Amino acid sequence: MHEPMSEAKRQLGAGALLVRGLLVVAAALLVSGLGGSIGRARAADKAMPVSADVASRELTELRTQLESARGELAVARLQVDRGNAIMEYSRRYKVPADLAASIYDIALSEGIDPSLGFRLVKVESNFVLRARSNKDAIGYTQIQPATARFYAPAITLEKLFDRETNLRLGFRYLKDLLRRYDTLELALLAYNRGPGIVDQIVATGGDPTNGYENAVLKGYRPNPVRPTVE
Repeated sequence: MHEPMSEAKRQLGAGALLVRGLLVVAAALLVSGLGGSIGRARAADKAMPVSADVASRELTELRTQLESARGELAVARLQVDRGNAIMEYSRRYKVPADLAASIYDIALSEGIDPSLGFRLVKVESNFVLRARSNKDAIGYTQIQPATARFYAPAITLEKLFDRETNLRLGFRYLKDLLRRYDTLELALLAYNRGPGIVDQIVATGGDPTNGYENAVLKGYRPNPVRPTVE
């Protein structure tokens, strides 16, 4: 198991503080700008009458600026939420912050709940990149080479030890299983035992449960951030 990388975590913390500072500054500028515009408009009203067209254009411009500022604030809040989530996962699983960031971001991009992604990697490899089973399952997600080649036909064994590649292919496979099966438990069992075995057991009225699904779901708490891929 890896120890957390304090430098990477400090960088994430500093980034979160910076974004919070930007939120405060942006809000202050927005209020100041709107206040100044309103003040100028009132002064202009006393000096000379303003045509309806001019007033309408100014109001439209103010609304546009307000919507733009709201959008920037929303993006900043998402960045803060991401940083906080990554630091929490890094602390909870005692892994480097850069690894936590990769798992979090790739899970979201592949349509997987990051919390589920972390639980899968924990059970499959205990966050050891070079992990390799006696059945030739490889890397963080313990993906089989044959399964990986379904998604990337030219993939090499060494490439499966690449962090980004291994996480992306493993999470993509899990996403396909989640689409295929009615329950999360069956999808996890298919990931562990293989869809063919699970389907055969279910078709004959058997129970494919072997405890793997309980291990993955132990302490599982859905992440409030929705995956970007449905």
